[in-house]
Amino acid sequence: MTQQPSPRTLRLGLIGGNITATRSPALHVTCGLSLNRNVTYDLIIPAERGKGFSEVLADCAAQGFDGVNVTYPFKEEAAAQVQPGDPVVAAMGAANTVKFTPMGPLAFNTDHSGFKAAYHATFGAVLPGRVLLLGTGGVGRAVAFGLADLHATELVLVDMDPAKVESLAAALASHAPLMKVTAGRAENAAELSGFDGVVNCTPLGMVGREGSPLPEGVTGAPRWAFDAVYTPINTQFRAQVEALGAEFLSGYELYFHQGIDAFEIFSDQHVAAPAWVREIIQRGS
Repeated sequence: MTQQPSPRTLRLGLIGGNITATRSPALHVTCGLSLNRNVTYDLIIPAERGKGFSEVLADCAAQGFDGVNVTYPFKEEAAAQVQPGDPVVAAMGAANTVKFTPMGPLAFNTDHSGFKAAYHATFGAVLPGRVLLLGTGGVGRAVAFGLADLHATELVLVDMDPAKVESLAAALASHAPLMKVTAGRAENAAELSGFDGVVNCTPLGMVGREGSPLPEGVTGAPRWAFDAVYTPINTQFRAQVEALGAEFLSGYELYFHQGIDAFEIFSDQHVAAPAWVREIIQRGS
């Protein structure tokens, strides 16, 4: 009997700024183990190399990477520079996954698909309702498009950069013309009455960026809340919204589902045992 050759090692990585505490290497290596495939996963911080995002991305292509994840603050840059592998990437203007192919790199957004999967897994078929979205950068754009696909009735967008709010509102108007989109104000974060959901898509709360986009003494009674931050899992934002009675969706769930989706894009293989992958990475955390 002729022995089948083992699949070659999959070379992956993550390009970002504040990424030393990420759990992405464990997730992708474990996805590989579930398919009897070796995976390497490098952490790539452009500032440490004295290079910009585009230079680092070109280096990865030249060095034979199969793909890279992209995180803060490069998701919008990735979408602008890389040909979309999915039409929704061009529409939302953010990408977190780049696959290197013989025809060149292709950009995808598994924050978008991963958020929808995480929402359904936690809340089932319950609709999002009226949602306050704090932070309209890369992950904010992906989550906003996900909420539109989940049939939110209204999104109120808050960001320190009004141009980002305006840009996302315009993109959503084309993607989901029936959904109401409003530019919010900073004071919306202090009084959450009238909102069914509240979402943190700012970097506040992550390791090295302590704090919360919600002020102390925030009031209201949102039904649900989501924090895109997953390192650490227990953030100040989480404590605030749970104290108001909100059912909480952790950024860990986005991390998990987007990671599974990204690995399948990189490998062209289906991860058939996600529960096993989850158990293994949780044991090691």
